[in-house]
Amino acid sequence: MLVSKIHRAVALDVNLDYEGSITIDEEILMAADIVPYQQVQVYNISTGARFETYTLAGEAGSGNVVVNGAAARLVHRGDRLIIAAYGLFEEARAADHKPKIVILDEQNRITTRV
Repeated sequence: MLVSKIHRAVALDVNLDYEGSITIDEEILMAADIVPYQQVQVYNISTGARFETYTLAGEAGSGNVVVNGAAARLVHRGDRLIIAAYGLFEEARAADHKPKIVILDEQNRITTRV
């Protein structure tokens, strides 16, 4: 099930010469209850590309969302992204589960928390 989602993040940079991952402002990660090194799926709204990677915490308050490594070939600066984390739930708990959703503006500032 969807555990949390960062919606409409803007890729501020891409870094091909890196081992891999997506670096996200630590404040955004915390708001979405996503931890460093957690596996996420990334959906590029701008191109339709999709990929899996893991998160790294970026400087808190920077607004940075940077796609690193091979996935950097799937994203351009300025692309809009959805970053989704999933988890397994027992059926009894799943019925009451509500994912945490964080919506960002053009500067990756949090505008809405659901």
